[in-house]
Formats: sequence, C-alpha cells, structure tokens
Amino acid sequence: MQSSMKRDLGLFGVFAIATGCMISSGLFVLPGIAFEASGPAVILAYALASILVIPSLLSKAELATAMPKAGGSYFFIERSMGPLAGMLAGFAGWLSLTLKSAFALLGIGAFAALIYPDITSLQVKLIAITCCVFFTVLNLISIESVGRTQIVLVVILLALLLLYIGEGVGKVDVQRFADFMPKGFGSILATAGLVFVSFGGLTKIASIAEEVRNPGRNIPLGMFIAFFVVSGLYIVVVFITVGLVPAESLGGSLTPISLGAGLSMGRAGIVALAVAAILAFITTANSGIASASRSPMAMSRDGLLPKFLQKMSPGRGIPYVSVILTSGFMVMVIAFLSIEDLIKTASTMKLILFALVNVSVIVMRESKIQSYRPVFRSPFYPWIQGAAIAIYGFLIFEMGALPMIISGIFGLLALGWYAIYCRATTKRQSALVHLVRRITSKELVNGSLESELREIVYERDEIVEDRFDKLIQNSEIFDIKEAISSHKMLSMVAGALAPRFGLPEADLLKMFLEREHESSTVVGQGIAIPHVVIEGDHLFDIVLVRCKPGITFSMGPSNVHTAFVMVGSRDERNYHLRALMAIAQITQEPGFHKRWLEAKSASQLRNFILISGRKRDEKGE
Repeated sequence: MQSSMKRDLGLFGVFAIATGCMISSGLFVLPGIAFEASGPAVILAYALASILVIPSLLSKAELATAMPKAGGSYFFIERSMGPLAGMLAGFAGWLSLTLKSAFALLGIGAFAALIYPDITSLQVKLIAITCCVFFTVLNLISIESVGRTQIVLVVILLALLLLYIGEGVGKVDVQRFADFMPKGFGSILATAGLVFVSFGGLTKIASIAEEVRNPGRNIPLGMFIAFFVVSGLYIVVVFITVGLVPAESLGGSLTPISLGAGLSMGRAGIVALAVAAILAFITTANSGIASASRSPMAMSRDGLLPKFLQKMSPGRGIPYVSVILTSGFMVMVIAFLSIEDLIKTASTMKLILFALVNVSVIVMRESKIQSYRPVFRSPFYPWIQGAAIAIYGFLIFEMGALPMIISGIFGLLALGWYAIYCRATTKRQSALVHLVRRITSKELVNGSLESELREIVYERDEIVEDRFDKLIQNSEIFDIKEAISSHKMLSMVAGALAPRFGLPEADLLKMFLEREHESSTVVGQGIAIPHVVIEGDHLFDIVLVRCKPGITFSMGPSNVHTAFVMVGSRDERNYHLRALMAIAQITQEPGFHKRWLEAKSASQLRNFILISGRKRDEKGE
C-alpha cells in the first residue's frame, strides 16, 4: 500500500511542530492564574503535570511507530476499538485541537496590547483571522513548508525564552518562596489539572505521522526531545517568574512572563517576551491546522465522513478540502464565539482522548496481532497505562459538570451520525475483536486488520516486496493441531503441491522421503527445511507448516514445530539458496519461536513471515 501523502518532515520538523503545539497559553498566560490557585508551589504543579503526560507520550510513541498514519489518535482508537470509538475520537480530537488553535490566535491580543496599547478587540480578531488565512495558505503549499516555518519560529521563540532565563536567574528573590505552599498540597493537585492541558499538544505530531520520514525513529525521538526541552523551560521559566514578580502582581495576571521580563530587562524585556508570546501562539496555530486537518481526512478514508474530505492536491499530497474546512471553522470561532466554557470542553475532550489512547495500547498488545510491530514499545506496560486511565478520569471529573455535559451532548451527536451514515457501510474489524476472540475462542476474526497493519509496516519501513514475499503471499499454510510424523506431514504437503507442478502426488512424496533418507532436513531449534528438485523450468514454490505438538522426524529430534517445505527445478538452484538465506534471517530474529507459536491463525502466520525484518532483494527478485 503506497501513501498518497509525501514524507517531507524530518526530525527537526517533528521537534518544532511538537514544541509549537506545547508552548502557548500554558506558559505565557496560565502561570499567573495557576499562581493565584497554589502560590509558589505552582512550580511543583507544572512538574507534576509534566509527569502526568508521560504515559500518553509513551503510548502515543508506541502507537505512532506501529501505525504512522494520518489522523493520529483517531486512527489508533478506530483500529483498536472500532469505528464508533474511532469516530468519537476523531471528532473530539479535531474539535479540541481546532479550538485550541483558534484560541491561540486570539491570545495574540493580550500581548499585542503590550506593544501597541491602543489596539481594539476588532483589530485583534482581524489580526487573528489574517494569521489563520496565512497559515492556511502555508498548509496548502506543503507540509515541508509548514515544518520549515515552524523550525524558524520555534528557534526564535526558544532564543527569547533563554534570554529571559539568562537575564532573570540572577535577579530571583528567594524570599518570594518563603511561604511555598500557602494553600496546601491539595491545591497543587488541582493546579496540575489546570496546567496539564498545556502539555497535551506534545502528542499531536502523531496526527501527521504519515508525512514524517523514518517515522519509527523521528516520531518518538522528536517527541521525547520536545518533552524534555519544553518541560524544562516550563519549570525554569515559572520558577524565575515567581522569584521576580511580587505575589500581588503575579496572581491572576494574564501576562505573567512579560511582567517578569519588565522587572529583569525593562521595557525592552516586555516587548521581547510579548513577541515571544505572539510567536508561541502563532506556532500553535500553524501546527494546529496541520494536525487537526488530518483527522477529517483519515475519517473520510475509512468511510466515516464524506469522500470529498480526503481529496489531495495534485503533486503536493495535501488534503486541501480538510485543511480549508478546519481553517474555516477556526475563523468562525475567532469571529463569533466566547471561549471560557469551550476551552474547558476542549480540555475535557483532550483528557478523554488521552485515556482512550492508553486503552488502545492495552487492546493492541493483548490482541496478540502479529502485524502489530511498533518500533518503540512503552516500558512499564500495562501499569503505566492503567495508572494514566485512572488519573485522567479523575482530572475529567475535576473539570466540572458543564464540560462533561457538553462533551456528553457531543458524544450523542456523534453516535447519531454513526448510526445514520456509518454503521451500514463500515465492515472493518478492530483489534478489540481479536481480543474478544482470544478470550472466547470464537471465530470472529477475518484478518483484515492484520493485513492492513502489515501494509503499514511495509510503508513505514519502505519495504519493496521481492520474490520471496510473493511466494509467501500465495503459499499453502498447514497449521497442524496434533503430533504428527514427518511422513504424514510430507504427504499433506505433497498433496497440496503436486497439482501445482502437474506431478503425481505419490511421486512427489517419494522424492521428499528419499531426500529425508539421505540426510535429515532438520536444522535445529525446532525447524526443518525439507526440499526437493524436480524436472522442468522456472519452477519454485514453498509451503509453511506449523505443528505446536511437534513433528517427529526419523533421523532427527521430535520437537520440530516449524517447517519450510520447498520444491524447485534445477534452473532455480541460485534462487533456492536465496530462499534459504531469507528463511535463516527470519528464524534468527529475536522472539521468532515465541511469536510463531503464539500466532492465532494461518493469516497471522503468513503476516508474521511477511513483516519480518529480513534484508529484501533490492531488485525485487
């Protein structure tokens, strides 16, 4: 399966987009509000919030390296829990990120007033809409242009923040930390919930994973670098701000960092940090348009939204209809809507998404799908995912009744859309079906998800199928449930292969037995490779055999569980050696025997061989 989207984003682009999604109101607006709630202990609240995002960071890194497809959380949740859950996640993710991006552009106003005090609210909205249109055009050009612009903006932003740290650290008044926890430890927990959403943008890079070069490396590495850099900046910048600004000025301030800059650098500092804040909001909007617009496109691909939303611009691979729809909604939000309750609703939806992403990792792992092959695997599974689900549930409750009511209404609307538009046309099975099959032993699985995940691995690793892959795709597979002799196993194989070569079954079986009598084809570690040479030209085929109880070979051990049976003509001797090399690479991979024996069906056995990390023939031979 070839992607119609271009992989133009490198590691620095991933880092810049993830960083841009994180640094906005959480750093330039919230510290003053958070300080009013918890005092100087706001520093601990930010540190705790950064820790709380780690489970989702690890889970999304795993899912994104296993399934680097457009849509991010939507795609992961849909493939793990089914189309209804996926549709809810897709709508929730799109709405929360679109609202956050629109609010970021509106946030420019509070800081523009520090540079130009006479600015009006109408002018603020016009500036925000103009920026939205500009970044829409940028997104329509290419994802690479988005990444390059984001890199420049983030570099300038980080430089201004480092300037603030450098100028302010020597002027911190430690007396301002004397009454460190005036409202008790409970206030730190509540404040952590308030600022937690500031870190949520970190994982949005997964939405554009399909456009990242070498996603198995660049997505987790870019996310981890962004996390450590931005978390460190958050904590250090908040520490310096608390140490610079008097409590009576800092509490409730909407421009806390600029206040600190004014005290450490004067008027120039206020302007510099106002520019930094504006850049932060711009980077959030720029990356937000790119990330949010991929959800409707991915949902359209899966038949959950109308097909026109997946249209791509020729030559650029940009989902231009989805980009324009997302930007148009942002313009409406900027022009007409009030933001307070909608911000809380967006935050609630983000927490719901985070919880579902952690559930997705558990479902994918426990389904034991062989084609689920993340390059990065979350450590401390499943404890860290279980803890995250419980914590995020608590934070959702802390958001209050209104956001939960609005989210519930939104969920009912999405459910209605699913029932009317999607239910009759969506046939794809999720990993949850595989998990249910494991528990109930019922034949529910059709293998469609396994095949799709295999194709994703091919696309992710840029695998070009060679002749061995094509042979495996068309090979006969025997999954034998009881102990058996090699004679009986070879008889079954001969019955399957003889018609393909136009040979009598008895003659082919005799050739297998004679070859086995000459020397055992058992190569050790429970593996046998029976093979014979037949008359003819350009003939070659292979059969896969698994027998968990064991195949007994008269001249070898009885614990053979795996057989690769090959038949070829004399002119295929060179390819015979290539096939043996391919088998050797496959069987020597770490965990081969465990995964081979754990596969639940013939399709899983086939996919297991097809997605192996063996070296492919560059010529496809």
